[in-house]
Amino acid sequence: MDAIKARQTDPKDAGLPGSRAEFIAMIASLMAINAIAIDIMLPALPDMGAALGVANENSRQYVLTSYFLGFGFAQLAFGPLADRFGRKLPLQIGMAIYVIAAVAAIMVSDFNMLLAARFVQGVGAASTRVLSVAIVRDIFGGRRMAEIMSLVMMVFMVAPVVAPAAGQVIILFADWHMIFLFMAVTCAAIMLWVSLRLPETLPVERRTPLVPGEVAAAFLTVFTNRMSLCYALATMFIFGSLFGFIAAAQQIYVGIYGLSVWFPLAFALIAGVMATSSYINSRLVWRLGMRRLSHGALIGYALATLSWWLLSLSAGPLPFWLFMTLLSLIFFFFGWIGANFNAMAMEPLGAIAGTGSAVLGFLQTAGGSLVGALIGQSFDGTVTPVAFGFLIVSLAAIGLVLFAERGRLFKAHNDPV
Repeated sequence: MDAIKARQTDPKDAGLPGSRAEFIAMIASLMAINAIAIDIMLPALPDMGAALGVANENSRQYVLTSYFLGFGFAQLAFGPLADRFGRKLPLQIGMAIYVIAAVAAIMVSDFNMLLAARFVQGVGAASTRVLSVAIVRDIFGGRRMAEIMSLVMMVFMVAPVVAPAAGQVIILFADWHMIFLFMAVTCAAIMLWVSLRLPETLPVERRTPLVPGEVAAAFLTVFTNRMSLCYALATMFIFGSLFGFIAAAQQIYVGIYGLSVWFPLAFALIAGVMATSSYINSRLVWRLGMRRLSHGALIGYALATLSWWLLSLSAGPLPFWLFMTLLSLIFFFFGWIGANFNAMAMEPLGAIAGTGSAVLGFLQTAGGSLVGALIGQSFDGTVTPVAFGFLIVSLAAIGLVLFAERGRLFKAHNDPV
C-alpha cells in the first residue's frame, strides 16, 4: 500500500510516460476511441439508412445502440482479465478486435450485418474504457483521481468536437464506408502509441487469480458496496440521458432546426461546454470536494431539465438560442457529475480496480445505452419527450445518491484525499 501511495504523488515514479501531460493525453485518447466510434457516425446515419434500406428514422439509431450494448456487456469480461493478466495485454487485444470489426463494417451488405459488426466493435472498445479507468486508479485515488479524470475528460472532449465534423467531411468527399476506415486507422495508431509508451501499471504480485471463486468474490464486493453501486447506477442514469441525446441529435438539429451541414458545429459547441466544465471541476475539486461539486451539479441538472421540459410543453418548439442555452447549462452540470461520481464509485475498489471498473462501466454503458435507447426512441418530431426523459433520469440519480449518502448531501469531509 505504501508503494501505491507513493505513486499517487508523482506519475514519473510509476514509470509512466515522460510527463503527466502525456499520460493524460494517452488515457484521453484511449477513451476517445469510443467517442469517435459514436460521434463520427451521426452525420452519416441518413446515408447508411438509405444505402441499407432502413426507412424508419428511429431505426437508424440502432447503429449506436448495438455498439453501446457490445461496449457495455464486454466490460464484464475485460475486468477480471485485466486483474489477472495486467492492463496492457487485454487492452491491446481489445483494440485489435475494434480495428478488425471496423474493417468488417466496410464490407457489410445489409443492416443486420452492420449492427453485428458494430456490436463486435463495441466489444473491442470495452477494453479501452475498463483499462483506462483501472490504470488511473492503479496510480491515483480520491480527489487526485477526480482531478486527473477531469483533465482526461477535458482532453477527451476534443473527440466529440472533431468527430462529427470529420464524419461530415468524409461523407462530402466519399461514402460512409470510409468512416469505418478512419476509425480503424485511428485506433491502430493509438494502439501503437500505447504499446510503445505505456508501462504495465499492475505488478504481478497484485494480480488476482482467474478462478471462478475469486472472480465471483470480486464481483460480489462491487455489487454489495453501497457507495460504489449507488454512484455507478446514478452515473448510469445520467449517462443514459447523454446517450439518448446523441441518438436523437441528428434528428433534432437537422430535422427540427434545419442545421444541415452545420449540425457538427452545434454538436461541437455542446462538447466544448462539457470540456470547459471538466477543466473547472479539476481546479475546484481540491478546494470544494467531490461531493459538494457533484451533488450541487446534480440538483442543477434536474432543475435545468425540468425547465427545458416545462418550456417545451408550454411554448412548443423552442427558439434555437433558447434550446442551446438550456442544453449548454445541462451539459455544463454533466461535466461536474461524471468524473466525481466515477471517482467516488471506484474509491473503495482499489484492490480490484479492473473488476470494479468493469462492473461500473457495464452498469453505466450497457444500462445507460438501454436508458438512452428509450429516450432516443421516444423522439416524435419534438424535443418534449427527450426533455422528459432527461428529467426522469435526473430524479432517479438524485434518489440513488440520497440512498448512498443515507439522506445527507454535500458531506465534503467524507471525500478521500
